[in-house]
Amino acid sequence: MNDATPAIRIHPTAEVHPSAQIGEGTSIWNQCQVRENTVIGANCILGKDSYVDFGVRIGDNVKIQNGALVYHGTTLESGVFVGPGAIFTNDKLPRAINPDGSLKSDDDWEVGETTVRYGASIGAGAVILPGVSVGRFALVGAGAVVTKDVPDHGLVLGNPARLAGYVCACAAKLVKKDSGAYECPICGEHYQF
Repeated sequence: MNDATPAIRIHPTAEVHPSAQIGEGTSIWNQCQVRENTVIGANCILGKDSYVDFGVRIGDNVKIQNGALVYHGTTLESGVFVGPGAIFTNDKLPRAINPDGSLKSDDDWEVGETTVRYGASIGAGAVILPGVSVGRFALVGAGAVVTKDVPDHGLVLGNPARLAGYVCACAAKLVKKDSGAYECPICGEHYQF
């Protein structure tokens, strides 16, 4: 990381580990924490109080809103939007201790990998459980708890999140036509699923 690069903006209250790689044009706002060996692409925005755990991979043009938590094992591809307070978990079997009462260590659990594909959006307060993939241009509704993979352009809502339709790349909910094709009521784009 090169703090002297004028195009990178890191607020003085942010804590960015020296081994983190930050792309040009990226802004990291107040009280953010970016841990070791994280890779953040160009032109990203990390909002106030967001947390990016060690080894996380973030593409270009990603927006992470205030208070979002992105834990180890998560990959956010380019163009992803993460709403305020969203959480990416990484342990399907969370415990503080082992059955014998000893404190768990890094060797006592297996990280669950999570991938959010190009252009997808995660709504405010959504929780993404480990081991899932959110498809390209998918939209996870606010407060949803994602326990299974989300298809490309899928719109998922609720707890647990369920498929409630499909969305356009512009984020509008698609309308299913008699032909079986989907059409965007805003930009007129057509899709076949």
